[in-house]
Amino acid sequence: MKKRLVLVGNGMAGMNAVEQLLKLAPNRYEITVFGSEPHPNYNRILLSSVLAGDASMNDIVIHDWDWYKSNGITLHAGHTVSEIDPAKRTVRTDSGIVQPYDELILATGSLPFMLPLPGADKEGVIAFRDIKDCETMIETAKKYRKAVVIGGGLLGLEAARGLLNLNMQVSVVHIYKYLMERQLDETAAHLLQKELEAQGMKFLLEKNTDSILGRKRVTGVRFKDGSEVEADLVVMAVGIRPNVALAKNSGIEVNRGIVVNDYMETNVPNVYAVGECAEHRGIAYGLVAPLYEQGAELAKRLAGVASEGYQGSVVSTKLKVSGVNVFSAGQFTDEPGTRAVRVQDDFDGVYKKVVIRDGKVIGAVLFGDTSDGSRLFSMIRSGEDVAGKEKQVLLGDAAVGKPASGIDYVAAMADGDIVCGCNGVTKGAIVEAIREKGCASVNDVKACTKASGSCGGCKPLVADLLTLTLGDGVKTVKEGICGCTELNRDEVVAAIRSMHLTTSKEVMNVLGWKTEEGCSKCRPALNYYLGMVWPAEHEDERESRFVNERNHANIQKDGTYSVVPRIYGGVTSPAELKRIAEVAEKYDVPMVKLTGGQRIDLLGVKKEDLPRMWADLDMPSGYAYGKALRTVKTCVGSTFCRFGTQDSIKMGIALEKKFERLNTPAKVKLAVSGCPRNCAESTVKDFGVIAIDGGWELYVGGNGGVKVRASDLLCKVKTEEEVIEWAGAFLQYYREQARWNERTSEWVQRVGLDTIKQALEKKEDRKALVQRIEETLSLTRDPWKEIIEKDQLRATFEQLGVRETTAVN
Repeated sequence: MKKRLVLVGNGMAGMNAVEQLLKLAPNRYEITVFGSEPHPNYNRILLSSVLAGDASMNDIVIHDWDWYKSNGITLHAGHTVSEIDPAKRTVRTDSGIVQPYDELILATGSLPFMLPLPGADKEGVIAFRDIKDCETMIETAKKYRKAVVIGGGLLGLEAARGLLNLNMQVSVVHIYKYLMERQLDETAAHLLQKELEAQGMKFLLEKNTDSILGRKRVTGVRFKDGSEVEADLVVMAVGIRPNVALAKNSGIEVNRGIVVNDYMETNVPNVYAVGECAEHRGIAYGLVAPLYEQGAELAKRLAGVASEGYQGSVVSTKLKVSGVNVFSAGQFTDEPGTRAVRVQDDFDGVYKKVVIRDGKVIGAVLFGDTSDGSRLFSMIRSGEDVAGKEKQVLLGDAAVGKPASGIDYVAAMADGDIVCGCNGVTKGAIVEAIREKGCASVNDVKACTKASGSCGGCKPLVADLLTLTLGDGVKTVKEGICGCTELNRDEVVAAIRSMHLTTSKEVMNVLGWKTEEGCSKCRPALNYYLGMVWPAEHEDERESRFVNERNHANIQKDGTYSVVPRIYGGVTSPAELKRIAEVAEKYDVPMVKLTGGQRIDLLGVKKEDLPRMWADLDMPSGYAYGKALRTVKTCVGSTFCRFGTQDSIKMGIALEKKFERLNTPAKVKLAVSGCPRNCAESTVKDFGVIAIDGGWELYVGGNGGVKVRASDLLCKVKTEEEVIEWAGAFLQYYREQARWNERTSEWVQRVGLDTIKQALEKKEDRKALVQRIEETLSLTRDPWKEIIEKDQLRATFEQLGVRETTAVN
């Protein structure tokens, strides 16, 4: 008969222990798991990727619902265990479930530490710990602009980066004089700060927070020195503390964490603790690698496998935000009795430091290039003697005039050495996957073992192990447009052209998509590429578009919509304004707002009112929701301004009318300034026009958002006709060459301005591009008419007594 194993906590540490146990003793236990969150087990260290928009909830799930079922595990998600009765060996939840156990694992994790400040209970003051916190930040960013993150450590910086990606203005408050003082030395910290400032973060260092300002909702933060900073959102990321209340109330020994021995046993028989809630030899760990090491030892104990027990961990930290790579491990500060090898390259933004004492590596800091991180971490853990070859530790064999070899390093590793610190995967586990399971690429190894599946820092070591084990048998796998295919953008577009594929289904079938229906990344990309290549033949696949595009309005945090009619060049009339006001009153619009793009935004519109509102407005959509031409911002130019040299209003309206409804890889914004004073901010737009004496300057690749970039001068022209011609040629070249979801600022940097100039410099080449964009534009129609027709069709069905069909929806 199977023994009953209960796990309290559905997080990474506890579920890793269960996963290891299933490998060692798959039929020994009947397993029940309780988790307070209404989700399956997910990778908490990738929450910053969700916040940044690089991943969805599904992307970071480790064990999905089906995994629990297939392994015979009962999961109670959204249930919190409130009581343990060690005498009866039962647990009770807040919902009244009583579950008996033979063995009990406590993996209750940790709680975010909230500073006990006056005003900390106000609306808009949160932590950054789980999916709910991410959702709060995402929703807040739709309405508010200014965020303050208290805490300049690892978690705080990841939260700040995510908020930047949500178009919020972010200030990071830190009590110390430099960032990540627990993981970085001062040199690396200053390099990191400089890089993050370039991305848009602001830093308030050596600031001690006094109070949170505001009435019901936060409006700012006050510091002990009397200074203040405005804030619509305050994220506290100052630390965590083990969640021990359940254990303490049940008579289990608690210090800072739940006290355990080397076998993760508490002082109560048959009760174990693992993860951030556990305290081993006086230490409670907050990083994932030690928690996986604890889980492996606990699994052995529960499976009856002999082991030496958990001996403690040397910790390492990796941080990657927006391309910034940082690694630290062990004791990395300079202290008496230590010496260090350092490399600093200011041109490439690389800093490396290895600290050595008594001939052994005891710590390391890497910035910019962290490829040596796993190797150095293994040396710190093993205590390898490096006396006499200290420089080679950091510089490799190149320090003694020999070519460096990663193969030699992995060959010397023991099978038990950790390769993937994030997921606790050893060299032996990877080699076994290669030999026994047929893994022949890094992606294969990731699928089998999870090595390189989190931060990706161990990919070089995994690749070296593949080469060591398989030699010439290693597969080279390209990075595709998504996980459904290994084909990149250029290969997909080339196949669409050569094979004359006209639907996404055809592309997926012919090109061997791994998933039948594709995913949220590739479906909209394929829909765009098909429309770009075959504008007259490809029928737009509405199901592949995002909800905003399907409804021709931006969905808001409360489920209502934002309607933005097009106002050409920011110029309107009394009659048009009156019509907008009447519509706003008729549909009881809660807020009417002037936007930064010189338009009017009607906020809080009900979904069912959208068709009739568009009909009453009788104005084209401003495409505020689309990957298309959004706005053309103008100043008054020579029409009224005494400094104006050209008619910028006329030019802006001509551009907007010419290219409205044009689908593009990402959103596109234009601007026309009537003189070099640049009042329309033309130099931070995708395509900017500035009037000069006798002509126009054309700028491309600007961005005024999260990644601010000044545009590059493309050329100077004399006539308005030339402006339209060059704009059309540039936009079409961008449409044909850029990746899906790639802004012009990113595309110009990737391909180079000279490449674009060369493609557009010949009159005949520009003419050909203009002809193709003209063909595309001739086939477009106003989307607001579509939803009016759809509403009329629905009304017809209702009159006939016919239920709505999928076609109508």
